[in-house]
Amino acid sequence: MGECVLVTGGAGYVGAHACKALAKAGFQPVVFDNLATGWAEAVKWGPLVQADLMDRAAIDRALADYRPVAVMHFAALSLVGESMKDPGLYWRVNVGGALNLAEACVAAGVKNFVFSSTCATYGDQDGVMLTEDTAQHPINAYGGSKLAIEHILRDYSAAHGLNHVIFRYFNVAGADPEGEIGEQHRPETHLIPLMLEAVAGTRPALTVFGTDYPTPDGTCVRDYVHVSDLAAAHVLGLRRLLAGQGNGVFCLGSGRGFSVREVIDASRAVTNREVPVVIGARRPGDAAALVSSSTLAITDLGWEPQRSTLRQMIGDAWAWAQKPGYSR
Repeated sequence: MGECVLVTGGAGYVGAHACKALAKAGFQPVVFDNLATGWAEAVKWGPLVQADLMDRAAIDRALADYRPVAVMHFAALSLVGESMKDPGLYWRVNVGGALNLAEACVAAGVKNFVFSSTCATYGDQDGVMLTEDTAQHPINAYGGSKLAIEHILRDYSAAHGLNHVIFRYFNVAGADPEGEIGEQHRPETHLIPLMLEAVAGTRPALTVFGTDYPTPDGTCVRDYVHVSDLAAAHVLGLRRLLAGQGNGVFCLGSGRGFSVREVIDASRAVTNREVPVVIGARRPGDAAALVSSSTLAITDLGWEPQRSTLRQMIGDAWAWAQKPGYSR
């Protein structure tokens, strides 16, 4: 068995795919997850420590028991609308949990930290290709809490030598092409799985939140990246740290934005079925357009996204949606 990596939120969608990628790369993932939104059934490549990041003693025990060479931090509350209604919850859980984790790493001598951040730290910057140097002006507490964690890591690196790689990405989509894990949230809020549930008839219709944004067709524009490509980038970030190459911040995206209507059109082409749609009001905190460059990740990390086309992401998600899932 290879070197151990503690994966917080490893029972969730992105975290579980990262665990599979870690195992394939020869590492031993240890999942640290409270299972509030994750799935025990998604923990397939190493042990599960069922605990909460608000419990500092539990983090200390996990680090002492497994002695990881690094931490990958995915665990977080991530609903933009909820963060607008209850910002205190996001500051307490996301920032408080990350601070506990960073402090525990320093105390245990764990020097490598890979952080799952978000393009939501940039706020609403329509028409701008987001890069690592773009100014960050979050417009919701979710993005604000993630930016605060980036600042914690910067300060803990300077003060305590906590080396870090930060990945900023937005809409993750698709599913493991081998069909072992896929996208399923409690509650489900992501566009593509909601759309495919409407196509399959397990929900009445897909709600499109707002059609009056300053975009070509009036619906929000987002960049999408395949979850397996994303997981591969995290392994490359880990290897960078273990090789002593220093801190890094990387955006991960396709460099092209797709509107909600374009995603719906692509779904029709993949599934050969219509998508039932109803139009709703804008959601508070939603940016009009977010598109991310990944040039630095490609040139510096050697990242080579393999499946991050809209047709491939929807196709993999559709294949997963037709399999028995964790709650089906």
